[in-house]
Amino acid sequence: MIEATTHPHVLVIDDEPNIRELVQAALRFHNFSVSTAGTGGDGLTLARERHPDLILLDVMLPDISGFEICQRLRHAGDNVPVIYLTARDTPSDTVTGLSLGGDDYVTKPFSVEALIARIHAMLRRTRREETAVTEATRDEHGVLRVADLELNERTWGVRRAGVPVELSPTEFRLLAYMMNHAGRILTRAQLLENVWGWDYAGQSQIVETYVSYLRRKLDPLGPALIHTKRGVGYSIRVPKAEVYASSGHEGPGKGKDESSDGRPTPEPDTGSGTGAPPQDRQDGTDS
Repeated sequence: MIEATTHPHVLVIDDEPNIRELVQAALRFHNFSVSTAGTGGDGLTLARERHPDLILLDVMLPDISGFEICQRLRHAGDNVPVIYLTARDTPSDTVTGLSLGGDDYVTKPFSVEALIARIHAMLRRTRREETAVTEATRDEHGVLRVADLELNERTWGVRRAGVPVELSPTEFRLLAYMMNHAGRILTRAQLLENVWGWDYAGQSQIVETYVSYLRRKLDPLGPALIHTKRGVGYSIRVPKAEVYASSGHEGPGKGKDESSDGRPTPEPDTGSGTGAPPQDRQDGTDS
């Protein structure tokens, strides 16, 4: 294993020695630092110890699938870019890999030059996102802040631009989890597991519904903070300064959803009424 600290660091996890050696040589030629692993277990260990800038991840590994490795990383809050390397190129495999938090999909056999170009593009995009994001801060009283949004986990209070925002218990837990992971794209499965629990596994529509409820309550008070990564999940992040300067608080629906190319897309109206489900409005119980 070879690594350095002066160049972007790429972790290659693949059980085929010839692919590891080929990719490692190409990356080193292009001034990348490289670590390699032949099993999923070793790859997870290196990912946790060395914090690579990007992971090239084989899907078919002898011990742990690449999909599971990516899922574990995302559940642990690691938002490192992941590019899958795989011979499995069916649409269902692609959808599965990306929905679990992967960022790109390269089918074997592949062009080394094209792979290097994809890595450069991914790292450029990641750097742009990092410069546009300010993660949540927490003061001495335990209040979380993202831009002008404040959440107090001790008192269950939420304020936006100084205005109190009434949330149901489920809405509060969802917002708290997203604010604690501000700037990261959170998959629907990740949100389901951590906010609702395993009993709701597979019911991604409930995440979409509650995200819609939060937007209805937060967006009228300022620029949109919750953003959609189509086919993957959601993130909460700080708008650019010029968005605040030009928005004039014109209301919801301004730039809140993004496709993979960053263009705004409409959101279906999945909620109704005041934006809270009947059980939350009437008795405050969680759904």
